[in-house]
Amino acid sequence: MRSKPATVDMQHLDNQLCFAVYSASLAMTRLYKPLLEKLTLTYPQYIVMLALWEQDGVMVSALGERVSLDSGTLTPLLKRLEAGGYVARVRDVADERRVRVTLTASGRKLKARAAAVPGCLMAATQCSVSELVALTQQLQTLRDRIKAA
Repeated sequence: MRSKPATVDMQHLDNQLCFAVYSASLAMTRLYKPLLEKLTLTYPQYIVMLALWEQDGVMVSALGERVSLDSGTLTPLLKRLEAGGYVARVRDVADERRVRVTLTASGRKLKARAAAVPGCLMAATQCSVSELVALTQQLQTLRDRIKAA
């Protein structure tokens, strides 16, 4: 005799994907906070610096797309990074409406100081590199599907 499979209450908080992602994001931000304070960066500033370490000298619009921040959020963040001496913002010669963001020498040096951050994440999460890569890919796929919906 077969029993019926248990139904999942999709209105239960712990069964909500949005809550799992939200609470994991909060926990991740709390984990990064003391690590980034040593670098004098906030979490969003760290994300921007990661993007600039990958590709320096990008237009603000392209940077905003890369890190999923609108200009109203990105511009003050870049101003603070510029005041900290990590980046320079320069108007494009061909089109003054466009602004290019480049790393300063201090911004490039900061990359070496930030090199320990991923290892701290691995230690705190107790995940292997392959587990973190797989989880990251799953979340990126989820994000892309949501954007396409």
